[in-house]
Amino acid sequence: MPLFKPNITNGLVIGGNEIGLSDDDIVNFIKVQDGSSTYVSASEALLNSDIYSIVFQLSSDLATSVLHADDNRMQALIDNPNGNWSNTHSFWQSVFAQLLLGGEAFAYRWRNVNGTDQRWEYLRPSQVSVFALRDYSGLFYNVTFDSPEVGVIQNIPVSDMIHFRLLSQNGGATGVSPLRSLASELAIKKSSNNLTLSALAKSVMAPGILKIDTGLVNSETKSAISRKFVQQMTSSGNGPVVIDKLADYTPLEVKGDVSKLLAQTDWTSKQIAKAYGVPDSILNGTGDQQSSLQMIGGEYAKSLTRYSSAIVSELKNKLNTQVSMDIKPAIDPVNDDYTTNIATFQQNGLLSAEQAQWLLKNSGYLPQDMPEYEPNGKEDANNDPN
Repeated sequence: MPLFKPNITNGLVIGGNEIGLSDDDIVNFIKVQDGSSTYVSASEALLNSDIYSIVFQLSSDLATSVLHADDNRMQALIDNPNGNWSNTHSFWQSVFAQLLLGGEAFAYRWRNVNGTDQRWEYLRPSQVSVFALRDYSGLFYNVTFDSPEVGVIQNIPVSDMIHFRLLSQNGGATGVSPLRSLASELAIKKSSNNLTLSALAKSVMAPGILKIDTGLVNSETKSAISRKFVQQMTSSGNGPVVIDKLADYTPLEVKGDVSKLLAQTDWTSKQIAKAYGVPDSILNGTGDQQSSLQMIGGEYAKSLTRYSSAIVSELKNKLNTQVSMDIKPAIDPVNDDYTTNIATFQQNGLLSAEQAQWLLKNSGYLPQDMPEYEPNGKEDANNDPN
């Protein structure tokens, strides 16, 4: 509970009503000089297939990663954060998807009278208003809950709110959405799409040109000849069309300039991948032709680690326990890289065969009841008839 009333506002006051800085409605008043908005809403961004793909993949992989807490009670909450509302993967994917779209995500900690966590509730950014204490020593929150039985709770202390942030411009109090950096790119892509559709429509407006060497004819006669020719093409069942020696038909093709317009979508894909810090090959781009799959996988693992650091730091701070995030289940789901590394370590003498077998059993790659490894010398001695 904050000790001081804030002497600052966290939004715009318009007509006596305050609009929070995290509210979508504020974008109606954020304009650049030419009158166009620089804001990209999450709902609009998800209509872009590249953004949807990258947010889905990153949030799913982060949710697939395993969060470990030293405190058993907190581990139980991490494994089942919101009871019967949804499954664990869906909850964490929703939180991480919102973090990727908005630069921050919220979860309210419902507690009993003893202060023990019972469940965590995911909150949309539009439900949460963030305020600073008067002396800027901390934050507090006003939240509008979906349940009519709860309604609005004001002055929620920072200890009751899990607040994930990415890049910040105010010392880590709030986060900045990666979509901000894509406002110009998405505007360009929208204009490019309109131009491409217009060019395509005009380029295929006529299937070809039919020239007839019969002197000047009026427009009605030209139209009649055209309809008759199309009728002949249709009745031929896509077979060859027979024309007399005075006629010449030339089919039209899509011009190279239009093909170049169609290829411009790769540029925006690379910009979106750059904004989220991942290799553009995960958006089905060509990527670096010299890069191996292992190098691309390593770069993607680094990207996941950047996001996991923001997640782990917040959980450590709020749960008062050591928390770690294992991304291996996301980047190596079938243990191919893991087993390859173990085999390499054994070949280089860094691991014995027994240690390698123990590691593979402990990871679940080999069954626990598998017979123990025996060196060739022992097997030969046991098989020696003498």
